[in-house]
Amino acid sequence: MAKKTVDLLFDEQQLTVEDVAEKSGLDAKRVEAIATGRWTPSPTERSRMAAALGVTTDAISWGHTMDPRNIRYRQYGLKEDFQHPQQS
Repeated sequence: MAKKTVDLLFDEQQLTVEDVAEKSGLDAKRVEAIATGRWTPSPTERSRMAAALGVTTDAISWGHTMDPRNIRYRQYGLKEDFQHPQQS
């Protein structure tokens, strides 16, 4: 069986963050962070999310999906000073 991401399971089952938060007993902000790949859930959170989604924990691809370079850029900006070559 191919693993699916949490956000794909949300889409396939037409669930909202609030639906899964209520079913799992997790805070809605935590559910959203897990679904968008900003938070890697603990084993307990994985079990609760999987149960709320009606699948096993092994059926879900867990983990961060955001590019950390983008996060760093948003926090600190680029240090490089990119200049266009002088036209003569």
